[in-house]
Amino acid sequence: MKIVHIITRLILGGAQENTLITCRLLAEHGHDVTLITGPALGPEGHLYDWTRNSGFETIVVDEMRREIAPRLDRRAYKKIKRLLTELKPDIVHTHSAKAGILGRFAAHRLKGKFGKPGFPKVVHTIHGLAFHDYQAGHLNALYIAIERAAAKRTDAMLTVADTMSEKALAAKLGTPDMYTTAYSAIEEDAYLAHPGQQRIADFRRKYGLSSESVVLATVARLAELKGHEYIIESAKKLASRFPDCTWLFVGDGHLRSDLQQQIQLANLSYRFKFAGMVDPSDIPMVMHASDILVHCSLREGLARALPQAMLAGKPVVSFDIDGAKEVVTPETGRLIPPEDVPALTEACAELIADPNLRRQLGQNARKKVTKQFAPETMVDTIESLYRKLV
Repeated sequence: MKIVHIITRLILGGAQENTLITCRLLAEHGHDVTLITGPALGPEGHLYDWTRNSGFETIVVDEMRREIAPRLDRRAYKKIKRLLTELKPDIVHTHSAKAGILGRFAAHRLKGKFGKPGFPKVVHTIHGLAFHDYQAGHLNALYIAIERAAAKRTDAMLTVADTMSEKALAAKLGTPDMYTTAYSAIEEDAYLAHPGQQRIADFRRKYGLSSESVVLATVARLAELKGHEYIIESAKKLASRFPDCTWLFVGDGHLRSDLQQQIQLANLSYRFKFAGMVDPSDIPMVMHASDILVHCSLREGLARALPQAMLAGKPVVSFDIDGAKEVVTPETGRLIPPEDVPALTEACAELIADPNLRRQLGQNARKKVTKQFAPETMVDTIESLYRKLV
């Protein structure tokens, strides 16, 4: 098949890694694959290195931006439409909000124009929804209206969690028969293989983490709705109870200085470490060198950090949002109500105090997600959907 994937930008992120793994494996399976993306602007880094020698072509449309920009959006739409006309794909598969809208409208306009009635087939993956409870009502109404219009121009929807399908259908985006869940793939080998105590000790030393410390890691952009403030609040209670625990924030963003100020005002600067932007190839080491993953985001499809930690055999503490409950169970970690700092504090305290519990939950976690998040599992699901459409 001739397949075109379209994503807004190749920053460091779960949707981007998912898309790149999909493109690479589809190319390895013998398909003709092209990836169209916008520039990776901002502080979140980029994944262009992943596209080198990958077996698929990558085309950058400079006008495609995450923000709403009518003049640039019109130009990006025209460029995408022109590229699709030249490429004549069987499948157009879009990701993320902006690329999902521009790409689906462009592909729909070209149906039947390549001498094949009904083609290209249009697929969209929902990694996360543009509308959510922490956003103004008028914006949610606008995004839902746009997404409903795009859904009418879509042949099939993929989601990274069953919960995403339920939320999309509740907003009347398409019909149930359009939806398939494909859990977001993770390159598992580095998580499943133990790196050795010396490498773990070296990593800890690099970020000022003692060998005796219980490390609570958070891997997320330092941005709104990622929940770092709740972790800081819980640390105010936990630090006095557990003198041997340290918090590690992995990621960067425009809230870094604000978070550091909150930590300083709480007199906890010596208990928090900021790793900044970490290359994706180093995330397995982050997980192996930590003891607990704490994820307090208020809005996710299904955060990749959860199965990443679980693959490394680590227990997780997460707010009960979106797809988290599909991997976090009482046997693999602790799921707590969003914004509930006392519950967050007690869940962390339970795991900090009991290394045997951490070990058992981590072993259970690894068993649960290994097959579920394997790259071939995801791509087999996607390829099967393509074949059904074609």
